[in-house]
Amino acid sequence: MDEQLYTIPVNDAFDSDCECPLCVMRRSLEIDAIDFTMGPSYMDDDVRMETNRTGFCADHMKKLYLKGNRLGLGLMMHTHMQQVIKDTISLQGKPVGGRSFFSKGRDPLVGYFEDLEKSCFICDRINRMFSRYVETIFYLYRKDQTFRTKFAASKGFCNNHYALLRGGSEKALSGKDRDEFVKVLDKLFLDNMKRVCDDVEWFTDKFDYRNADAPWKNSKDALIRGALKLNSEFIEETGSK
Repeated sequence: MDEQLYTIPVNDAFDSDCECPLCVMRRSLEIDAIDFTMGPSYMDDDVRMETNRTGFCADHMKKLYLKGNRLGLGLMMHTHMQQVIKDTISLQGKPVGGRSFFSKGRDPLVGYFEDLEKSCFICDRINRMFSRYVETIFYLYRKDQTFRTKFAASKGFCNNHYALLRGGSEKALSGKDRDEFVKVLDKLFLDNMKRVCDDVEWFTDKFDYRNADAPWKNSKDALIRGALKLNSEFIEETGSK
């Protein structure tokens, strides 16, 4: 099975001391995708054809720029802009179809730019591989008792990835496997959300002068870990696990 190819990165993420192993996986994939895009691949014809078509989202355009390969980014940007100019000229002459008193058709040029805004070479590359990692989690849960134990010993997941795993289990697991998975997953999420919530509470309590001399306990990085539980994108920007 293809899932067997991805057991190492999945196990590595669950072995790490983190608030959400799936965030760790996704961040690693993003770093690899940016390195790939800014490496020799930008001279590859197939890669350039794809980047010309999709371009990059604003977030990844910024990260590519910060990578420092100005020539590589400039070459990809130039040919992508040429493609946009070509497509714009082609679509400017097309009429808006289907307009009537009761309905309005989609302006093909507006639709083109709306679709372009949602497309990104790096996002697509990350999403393709990340979906395989998620499939591997379910594969390991079915096949590997050691992984089940590791899964149950994790620190839970962020909101987004908790919902992703719960929803994905409906298709990937069945019978006792799914019942056990959901039971463990639900407990992991709530127990660890409460743990971090308590740390955030103590962090705020430390601002009370009456607690000035009290120990910080585990609350010094509580805001970062709380942000991770609620929104993994924040934690990726901080570079923290």
